[in-house]
Amino acid sequence: MTGPHKERAVTHTRLDVLRLPLIGLLRRRWGRLALQIPLLAAAVLLVIDGFTGPQMAARNLATVAPWVHFRGFVVLVLLLAGNLFCMGCPFTLPRTLAKRLSIRGRRFPRRLRNKWVAIASLFLLFVTYEALDLWASPALTAWLIVAYFAASFVLEAVFTESAFCKYVCPLGTFNFVYSTISPTQIGIHDPEVCRACVGKECINGSYSPTPLVRLDDIPGGQCEVRHGPEGTPGCGTLLFAPQIESNLDCTMCLDCARACPHNNVGLFVRQPGRELLRPEAWPKRWDVSLLAISLAALGLVNAFGMVPPVYELQRALIKTLGIQSEWLMIGLIFGVGGLLLPFALALLAGALSRALARKKLSLRHTVAAFAPAFVPLGFGIWFAHYGFHFLIAPLTIIPVIQEFLGQPGDWAAFSSTADAVLIGLVQGAGLVLGFLWSLALANRTAARLYRRDAVPGLLPWALLLLALAFAAGYVFSLPMEMRGSLLMG
Repeated sequence: MTGPHKERAVTHTRLDVLRLPLIGLLRRRWGRLALQIPLLAAAVLLVIDGFTGPQMAARNLATVAPWVHFRGFVVLVLLLAGNLFCMGCPFTLPRTLAKRLSIRGRRFPRRLRNKWVAIASLFLLFVTYEALDLWASPALTAWLIVAYFAASFVLEAVFTESAFCKYVCPLGTFNFVYSTISPTQIGIHDPEVCRACVGKECINGSYSPTPLVRLDDIPGGQCEVRHGPEGTPGCGTLLFAPQIESNLDCTMCLDCARACPHNNVGLFVRQPGRELLRPEAWPKRWDVSLLAISLAALGLVNAFGMVPPVYELQRALIKTLGIQSEWLMIGLIFGVGGLLLPFALALLAGALSRALARKKLSLRHTVAAFAPAFVPLGFGIWFAHYGFHFLIAPLTIIPVIQEFLGQPGDWAAFSSTADAVLIGLVQGAGLVLGFLWSLALANRTAARLYRRDAVPGLLPWALLLLALAFAAGYVFSLPMEMRGSLLMG
């Protein structure tokens, strides 16, 4: 979310994992393909089985793999390594071809260069998931995968930047927000090299229809820089490597590292959640603030859709409002519970915080300052939710693959679930640790903003976080539907 017009250089002195054996191969021109090709093959298999395989959710790759296993791995990898799934995203594999088509294209419309479309796409995905029971429909899930490929290619071809990844993709948006707690981040080794670099290839790329050569005078001597048809595209989300202060908008594609002619861009190990502690790393915008806050609430509402009280709420809506459309009913639940209510409460907390601390900071800046505090708790909620799906059927993918390959599935050996106590401990740990981390962030923010009045300034936000944590604890204490598992029949 920074641009090439600033001059600040963010340097790193810690470990650059791209300079380690084997991992360093990702810097090579075709290094990303090592992740993309297996995931592309997996996506193709999901589509094939989704259209031609058994239409029982628990016995089809299209439903078991993405809705049970993939989501569990996503949150775990984000926590331990970073945004590796965007790095290996198969939907962007045709990007090079699409970029050849868009080399003379235009940028994404200015009014849409924000997170409002991404928030809308997240909302639409959750509503569609519930209304169409995507977890139970292999064919519809296969169509969703096809739609992802089509949308990604079209937007890459029409616009010069990676508009689909940055402004539209709900999965990427989820990864962007929660990769802010990850232990890795793009950075540079030497700011002087970046200042001396003429072409800024990390953002502009080294691709050129015709070959060209120039010399850069950098610290240590002259360096020959080559551009040509074999060059690498620059950063698709227009992040300038010396200015990157956050994982927001970073797909970790490593094109910046590959394009850098001076080997000055790396993937560094860092303190997890580093940008959550740095106010300058978090944009003071309503769309970004709402995204962080609503994503935590949407995780709660998404889990709420799997417990008995949701049916009581639906009956109440039918009786009081006369709602008959399932789409309208689910949209109302997600719209109010996942968007309107949490943001209204955040506005109220911001107004109370300003009043109690007697600080003249604007409401927008106040909400933006505390919005990052919702990231750890939100991650804890999603971790508890996706961890539940994964642990109730951790090995069922094996007999599903066996049947896909034409072999009898050994369901008896691989259909066991994890112990209920273990599942509860995992969910509880995710919620408690997420809440404590969020409370610590809110406390630091209040101390920074309000100093002597930190305690009254913190109070509304602490209560809001506590209410969200308690609501999540209540939902996860209820019996949940085991979607996508063999137990669904």
